This record gives sequence, structure tokens and C-alpha cells, in this order.
Amino acid sequence: MTGTAAAAPPAIGTFERYLSVWVGLCIVAGIALGYALPGLFAAIAAAEVARVNLVVAALVWLMIIPMLLKIDFGALGSVRQHWKGVGVTLFINWAVKPFSMALLGTVFIGWLFRPLLPEADISSYIAGLILLAAAPCTAMVFVWSNLCEGDPTYTLSQVALNDVIMVFAFAPLVGLLLGVASITVPWDTLLLSVLLYIVVPVIVAQLIRRAVLARGGKLTLDRLLNLFGPVSLVALLTTLVLLFGFQGEAIIAHPLVIALLAVPILIQVYFNAGLAYWLSRRFGVAWCVAAPAALIGASNFFELAVAAAISLFGLNSGAALATVVGVLVEVPVMLSVVSIVKRSRGWYERGAAA
Repeated sequence: MTGTAAAAPPAIGTFERYLSVWVGLCIVAGIALGYALPGLFAAIAAAEVARVNLVVAALVWLMIIPMLLKIDFGALGSVRQHWKGVGVTLFINWAVKPFSMALLGTVFIGWLFRPLLPEADISSYIAGLILLAAAPCTAMVFVWSNLCEGDPTYTLSQVALNDVIMVFAFAPLVGLLLGVASITVPWDTLLLSVLLYIVVPVIVAQLIRRAVLARGGKLTLDRLLNLFGPVSLVALLTTLVLLFGFQGEAIIAHPLVIALLAVPILIQVYFNAGLAYWLSRRFGVAWCVAAPAALIGASNFFELAVAAAISLFGLNSGAALATVVGVLVEVPVMLSVVSIVKRSRGWYERGAAA
């Protein structure tokens, strides 16, 4: 993709057009199934290594490998022309998002909603929100970028850069914001997540891409991508059912707590996405980069956040519950951000050109 908007985006199918409807149905189905069949979902949740669920990991593969098939590694060098977009996303991810969440958590959970929440869990809730915001999303970003027709080479480069920074910055950043001298980072979870969600899918996708191109050329690859498109969305919806099913009992048991914790998360997502999008427009960044930049700037690496919260505060802590709320709102809210950036493309490109 280039920075120009000469060609109209391809028409989307009926299934994709009503994706928000399917998401809503999957949320309801997940909560209902999780409440009705807790044993089944507990067994699925137990299939994990280093607190990374293997079933969810397999579904993530089905989501992102079709996206990664589009990436031509020979074109990765072209991402240098989008250095402004990279800079905007790095600024949002590491200089704005963790600190804005600390502020929002303190204002909403520590002050406005304090009378409505268990007093003993207030600090733990805020800590969980900070953990959620301290690590940018990895695998799911490929899905959001694909849905908003973002530049796949930029997305891969940005995610890889964030992964490298996260290895060094996560612990000291969380330690600073939580005021804790020593933070125990679940390194096994962090490294395994990067391996499962980035390294292995990239290798698998590139092997498939090379084999298909060698055998049938670009036309065969395009046919394969069209075939895999619905598979990615079905995997996304299945993941949604599982995530809400895992927490079905908790949602029904603590609906008010879940709703109140969701407020600062929602504000933080829209604020950071909007700021990244606006800054990209001011700096003249191409829309195909600004759209995924907004999504990467706003989304969270919830697998790491949940694991870190459990490691630091315990499975039944307020921090763990707060990170789980982040999991619950991630897909619906990011789909809304995808819709916003796509609908505002004309406005964006007029301003970026000016």
C-alpha cells in the first residue's frame, strides 16, 4: 500500500458487514455457556503453558497467519518511509498510555467509584489497570490492521519493535507506576507469548507464502487469501466466545465491578487511539499507516497483563480481575475503533494532504 488514496477499498461481504452483530451474539453466547458449563470452560482454561492458553493460541494462529501471508519481507525496508508513524506509535505506547491509565485509574477507581467498590481492593484494581496499559498488543493487532486495510509491513515492523522494547521496559515501567522496588515479570509468559504469537506464525506464514508463490504465483496466493479470510473471522469470534466463557460466572457474580472497571479502560482506549490518529494526521502520515498506528497505540497485551497480575497479586486479586475486564472489552472496543478510522478516512486524508 502507498500513502495515496487513489483506489477505493474493496467491498466487504455480508459476513464482514455485520461483524458487530456476530460479536454481540458471541459475547452473549460466551457468558451464557460459561455460566451453564463452567466445568467445560475450566478444562479448556487449564490447557496452558506458562499461563498461555494453548487453545486460544491455536485460534490466534488461525486469525493472524492469513494476515501474515500478505507480508512480503522484501518490502520491509520500505517501512522507513513511514518513520513518523512508527514514532507516533512508540510515543503513545511508552510515553502516554501507561501514565494516562494510571491517572484514569486513580481518578475513577480511587476517587469517583470508590464508594461503590470493595475498599480493600481499590489499590489492587488500579494496579491491574496499570499492568494492562504497560504492554502494547502483539498478535491481535494483525487482525485489527487487516480489518482497517492497514499497511501489513508497517504493522509487523511496529509489533516487532514493541516486543523488543517490552522485554527491557515492562518491568521498570510497571515498577515506577506501582511504586514497587522490584517487580517480578513473568518472563516465561512474555517470551512464550512472543514465540507463539509472533515468531512461529511469521515463520509458518512465510513458508506457506513461498511455497504457494513458487507453485502457482501471485494469482494462487490471492485465491488462498480469499479462502482464508472467513477462517480468520470465525477464529476471532470463537476466541471471543471462549474469553467471555472463561469469565461467565465472574461477570454474572460481579456485574457492577466489571462495569465500573471498564469505564477507565474504555476512556483510555479511545483517548490513545484518537491521540495517535490525530498526531499522525498532523504529521502527514499515510492513512494506511495511521489506521493501524491508532489501533496499536490503543490496544493491550492482555495475556501478559493477566499473567503479571496473577504472579504479583494472586489469582483471586482485584488486579487479576481488572486485567480480565481488559480482555472482555478488547475485541468489541477495538472493532469500534476500526469502524471509526475507516469511516473517517476521507477527513483524515484531506487533512494529511494539507
